[in-house]
Amino acid sequence: MDTACSEPVGGALSRDLVAHIEQVEGGLDAFIEGRHNKRIKEEGERAQEEAWKESTRKHAVKQRQQARYEWHLHHTAQAERLRRTLEDLIAHHEQRAEELLPYGNA
Repeated sequence: MDTACSEPVGGALSRDLVAHIEQVEGGLDAFIEGRHNKRIKEEGERAQEEAWKESTRKHAVKQRQQARYEWHLHHTAQAERLRRTLEDLIAHHEQRAEELLPYGNA
């Protein structure tokens, strides 16, 4: 009978058993990685991964376009605010200059 099965549940595992389990897990990992690498070599990347990459690329382009549009709105609105402010300042200074002229020079 196998010693692993005769141990009580929750009992300590022997070092040999732990080493065996780690060896089996390592073998499984190597097998899975080998199969994956073989599939990649034969089939290339899966269509799903390519679709995800394309979707990510399109999303990034869309976000860049949105950011450009928002910056465009910001700059046009800012230009309009500055235009109104400067026109008001110009009018104010022209009015003050006019007020300061002697009555006879106007």
